[in-house]
Amino acid sequence: MSAEPVDIFRQEAEELFAQLETALLDLETTPDNRDLIATAFRALHTIKGSGAMFGFDALARFTHHVESAFDRVRSGEVKISSELIGVTLAARDHMRLLMEQPESVPPEFGAAILDELNRALAEPAPVAAPVPRSAAAPGPQAREAAPAAATGYRVRFTLPANALLTGTNPLALLQEMLELGEGRVRCDTSALPPLDGCDPERLHLSWEVELVTGQPESVVEDVFLFVRDETDLTITPLTAPSEPAPLPVVAAAPAVVKASPPAAAVAALQPAEAPSGGGSSASAAKPASEGVVKVNADRIDSLMNQVGELVIAQSRLKQIVHSGEDLSLLTLRAITEDIERLVAELRDTTMGIRMVPIGSLFSRFRRVVRDISRDLGKEVQLVTLGEDTELDKTVVEALSDPLVHLIRNAVDHGVESAAERLAAGKPAEGKVQLTAAHFGGQVLITVSDDGKGLDRERIRAKAEERGLLVPGAEVAESDLFELIFHPGFSTAGTVTSVSGRGVGMDVVKRTIDGLRGTIEIASRPGQGSCMTLRLPLTLAIIDGLLVRVGEGRYIVPLSVVDEIVELDEADNGQSETNNLLFIRDELVPFLRLRDLFGIRGAVPPYEKVVIVSAGERRIGLVVDYLLGDHQTVIKSLSRVHADVKCFSGATILGDGRVALILDIVHLIETARSGGTPPDGSG
Repeated sequence: MSAEPVDIFRQEAEELFAQLETALLDLETTPDNRDLIATAFRALHTIKGSGAMFGFDALARFTHHVESAFDRVRSGEVKISSELIGVTLAARDHMRLLMEQPESVPPEFGAAILDELNRALAEPAPVAAPVPRSAAAPGPQAREAAPAAATGYRVRFTLPANALLTGTNPLALLQEMLELGEGRVRCDTSALPPLDGCDPERLHLSWEVELVTGQPESVVEDVFLFVRDETDLTITPLTAPSEPAPLPVVAAAPAVVKASPPAAAVAALQPAEAPSGGGSSASAAKPASEGVVKVNADRIDSLMNQVGELVIAQSRLKQIVHSGEDLSLLTLRAITEDIERLVAELRDTTMGIRMVPIGSLFSRFRRVVRDISRDLGKEVQLVTLGEDTELDKTVVEALSDPLVHLIRNAVDHGVESAAERLAAGKPAEGKVQLTAAHFGGQVLITVSDDGKGLDRERIRAKAEERGLLVPGAEVAESDLFELIFHPGFSTAGTVTSVSGRGVGMDVVKRTIDGLRGTIEIASRPGQGSCMTLRLPLTLAIIDGLLVRVGEGRYIVPLSVVDEIVELDEADNGQSETNNLLFIRDELVPFLRLRDLFGIRGAVPPYEKVVIVSAGERRIGLVVDYLLGDHQTVIKSLSRVHADVKCFSGATILGDGRVALILDIVHLIETARSGGTPPDGSG
């Protein structure tokens, strides 16, 4: 099913919002970068025009004011300031709300943002402001006298013949031009062919506009910003502009924005509509259209080639079957090998289509760090590495909230204030680093900071206070750090808008467990801490080890399998009392899956132990037989089985049987609790 035009607009608008936010955040560190200013202006211009085209009138009206304000920045009249960046970011959030839920946004929100924008624009202009074009925009005094200094232009333009097919609306261009002032429009029909030879899908018209405006020529030219390369455009000054009289053709054009008079086009930003919630956002907002994936054309071509080869192999097999000849084993094996190869290639290509760069997620957190650090009065820089690392789209979408919590904690609990850092001999500005990298069949994502590190004594005291730890008991550092993931656990002395209520880290743990991943914590006093997430590349297909226990088949993800050993008689005899194996000077606890799942029947003479690991923890799973490796297509369990925590999904085997996929993280917790599932489920 093809996407609706409005859905396509929302998807493209999300990309423009992200582009705008990135440009604004970069401008905060390089305020004189003309390319970034132009990028922000183009994003605003496109959002306004496209919004009006698809019926988002409130969005178009509000964006028009922000675009006009940024035009003053582009012309060099207003300099970039931290206040202007902040209010423009708030306006960007407001525009997203106007797109997503225009009916529920109170008008006063937008009015407040435009008031702040007016105040930010009142900043004095720099002494020697850079001007990107030869025709500079007039200064504030000149703007006030704009009607007396109005300039006339004759604008002639001819759009390409396929303009209508590519979505260009000539009436919208004329309407936008007349918003700059007053004008007379003449339509040139000299190239129009006879009716019987006219192609309705091709454009045969051109236009001439006599425009009186207080804007410079560069602003008039910007009307054609996105069609300039294909348009035959000529702009010449009028020495004596004739009395303007707009023609009905323009009046019939769809209204985009009713512009202010030239004298006050930007100086008086009055709220026209104003729906939406302003204010800075400290959360990584998720895109409105997460169901859309952009796919590289090379992958599509590869997919088509593989499907074509598969069809040929299937036709070959069908022809042999219907030929009446006896099939030799050699012929059948050759065809089977071809189909097996093609299916494997098809699987890899399809999985590649699901992969997206994690940089699309990382870019959201710059705003999070900016807003939180300002709320806390700290100086914090976010550094990202490995943005090109590809990960399953489903995994990327699920990682947004966990990473927000980890980054918030790093800024709040980890990084010290500027005064504390200077006293400790550190730079005043703290650093939070977000890194992604492939590691075998997994992706490692780390959130690290150069702050004070985790306070071991404070964590222990809080754990003893809540009854999670016996006072004075010896506990490994990794086990102690893991207590911060317990629901309601917080070492914050006071509750703030950022943290202190003990929520967040337990959400991180549950989400990562649900993704079949693990979390590792490392910390050094005074030097910072590091949270490492180990995640599977995909949630759709995994390499698994097929095992048998009784008559049941089970899948162990190969990514967690360390080794396989045989349970000898000595270990088997001791297992009744301690459930421990001695492997290369290391004690490894093990679980009997027969006992855990309540399976009866004769036990084979030689049981196998599959040693699996999650982070630094290792356990053994005792099974009856090993059946070999298996490409596992993961199927979700039904709602009826939602409470069965030992399994993360199921798959269908070649003979039609169902094999359950073991949840290794849950089984490790079961082994630590002495063989009884922590939640009582088996």
